[in-house]
Amino acid sequence: MHAISVRRVRRSLPRAALALVLAALGAALGPGAAPAAAAGHAEECSTEAGPYQKTVERHLKLTVDGVQSAADCAAIRTLQTRHGMEPATGRAGPETWRIVQYERAVADPSALTGCPHGTRLIVCVDLHRQLLWVWDGDHVATGPVPIRTGKSGYATRTGEHRIYERVEKQWSELYEGPMPFSQFFDGGQALHASYRNIWEEPGSHGCVNLRYDDAKRLWQGLRLNDPVYVWGTRGP
Repeated sequence: MHAISVRRVRRSLPRAALALVLAALGAALGPGAAPAAAAGHAEECSTEAGPYQKTVERHLKLTVDGVQSAADCAAIRTLQTRHGMEPATGRAGPETWRIVQYERAVADPSALTGCPHGTRLIVCVDLHRQLLWVWDGDHVATGPVPIRTGKSGYATRTGEHRIYERVEKQWSELYEGPMPFSQFFDGGQALHASYRNIWEEPGSHGCVNLRYDDAKRLWQGLRLNDPVYVWGTRGP
């Protein structure tokens, strides 16, 4: 068994399940004794401008002034909700910055730079923008898709690697968590699916986390010895 890098599966209940538990508890306690967090309670819309306010305003074609307004918050929340970010507070933080990078890359393939390509299939892992895609010659075969890489102290190692082992139903004994569609490329670090929300912090223990369907698609398209190129430093 490899010393596999993966963060524990999300420890909290999904919001919908938590709401049902709270509602049941309130019914059991009787009138007037229900927990304060009611089922379906919406997050408050942030009145604070995030550190990437102007970047997000520019992307959403809002007035670029770096000042959070009710309209800004509503538009940013719509962006966050569209990509399944939780909580969707409307604040332009690091996770929202990564959503913007993802949308830009999807909209403009010329933005897929930094990875050598032209004559072969290669998996590209952009640490700064937290993106992955696959070149097949000059054709983008897969992606771009959002990823989550190593947090501080557990960096995803840069350079060109090769997929040396593939395990469809892997379990990490080190971090006690599932790693579906694991494709190992360097010293126990792997491309694999994560059951955590892809925008959720902190990062991984070095692996490249993907959404389940993205990891499955990658599993179906790659083979042993395919190259994986990792570059840059993890962005905000």
